[in-house]
Amino acid sequence: MVLGVDFTSAPRSRKPLAVSVGRLAETRHPAYRVEAIRELVSLAEFDALLREPGEWIGGFDLPFGQPRMLIEHEGWPTEWRSFVRFYCDQPRELLRDVFRRWCAGRPAGEKFAWRRADKPAGSSPAMRWTNPPVAWMMHAGIGRMLDAGLTFPAHRVAGRGAARRRIALEAYPGFTARQACRRSYKSDTPALQTPERRMNRRTILAALVAGEAGLDVRLEVPPALARRMLADGAGDLLDAAICGLQAAHASLRGGYGLPRDLDPLEGWIAGVPAP
Repeated sequence: MVLGVDFTSAPRSRKPLAVSVGRLAETRHPAYRVEAIRELVSLAEFDALLREPGEWIGGFDLPFGQPRMLIEHEGWPTEWRSFVRFYCDQPRELLRDVFRRWCAGRPAGEKFAWRRADKPAGSSPAMRWTNPPVAWMMHAGIGRMLDAGLTFPAHRVAGRGAARRRIALEAYPGFTARQACRRSYKSDTPALQTPERRMNRRTILAALVAGEAGLDVRLEVPPALARRMLADGAGDLLDAAICGLQAAHASLRGGYGLPRDLDPLEGWIAGVPAP
């Protein structure tokens, strides 16, 4: 089983947390066969998903770590599990003050600290707290995932009990989407969910199905789900499928395709080649 999770820190009926559910078919041309896309409207439903019986590998679109440079500067724990506990226990207001203070003391163009994986992936810095608020996505999600006893290969953490065979990888759908289309394909603002962005989603989906988006796995999706992905102007359903594709791709690589010299405090993003 392969999951792809397009995470949001505040899921609700108007902005659910999207989960692509499917299986890896290891045929001549390996395929991620999406069977369903679930929409979760609360973090309690996310907790329940993590504890459902079964084995899976999943790609989760949220930061699993923060930059070592920032962590060491603030004197925060440098062992990943301890850091996750510490970080998720802090009030957002306190973390926001730390982030603002860090940025205020640095020149334009160099405001943020970056993890080693962020720039190769083209992702936002993990400490960004607005537009998009990925720091709060980590704050809301990673502690729950650690509590569920999952295995985190990029952080050298083995899971507990039955959850040991549930493998969690950090994903970033924008990296794979840009291999097919460099133009914007989504917006959370209804007025900006234009026909042009829909056409860009169509271009991306076609490349994923054809196996032409830089991954070792192509996408197989039922026509009804494909239509939902194209109609979803926020791009959440398509992003969830891409997260699953990135996890499926990693599952076929030795060591999940992670760099041998990765920093287990910062982790890595599935499917992104090491620089």
